[in-house]
Amino acid sequence: MSYQEKKSIVSLISTLLIFGCYSLYVYQAQTGDADAMSPRFWASVILVLIPVSIVAKIMIAIIFSIVYKIATNEAEPSFSDELDKLIGLKAGRNSHYVFVFGFLLAMITLVIGQPLSVMFMVLILSGLLSEVAGLVTQLYLYRKGV
Repeated sequence: MSYQEKKSIVSLISTLLIFGCYSLYVYQAQTGDADAMSPRFWASVILVLIPVSIVAKIMIAIIFSIVYKIATNEAEPSFSDELDKLIGLKAGRNSHYVFVFGFLLAMITLVIGQPLSVMFMVLILSGLLSEVAGLVTQLYLYRKGV
């Protein structure tokens, strides 16, 4: 298995774990908060999720690089060739498609009269699914080829 495949798998697992842990935290905060259906609560959930996710992913990437170096005694590739760039572009495209579909679905929930909290949940879930779609696309294309 190549470095890129391993990195994609670690990123996918870490994304799911971070989102799962954060969702559990939000669920516990929501059950204890009487104002949990307000837009302010859901906006704060999204605004906290972004930096928490970024910091956790940076830390996991650093740890992965260290463990990879120790385990294989090989350095992380310092360059990306045309194949890496093409795979990144295709993964980004698929990720954007999923997020746009999720965004439209979130707007539809408002049109059909669902509470505002449902719209925020759909937006958060579409962000997760778009990231998963990008990582799965990367993993698939590295395995199969372009």
